[in-house]
Amino acid sequence: MLSVRLPGELEKKVKQLATSEGRTKTEIIRTALEAYVNSRDQAASAYDIGKSLFGRHGSGRSDLSISYKRKVKERIREKHSH
Repeated sequence: MLSVRLPGELEKKVKQLATSEGRTKTEIIRTALEAYVNSRDQAASAYDIGKSLFGRHGSGRSDLSISYKRKVKERIREKHSH
């Protein structure tokens, strides 16, 4: 059981809505809370939002995060060998 205090104007709007829909104030509030909680449960993570963009402008090589040190050394050797 939970009791909620609403500002007067909001309670008045809930009461009018309940009357016009033939429902109780409790049903209106329960429905609103369920919708809010469900929307929060389904909120996408930052990864999900951006995953279509990750690596989009890359070189096409999937090993660069692993072999970057070797690549840097090769570039330095190439630069100084000329």
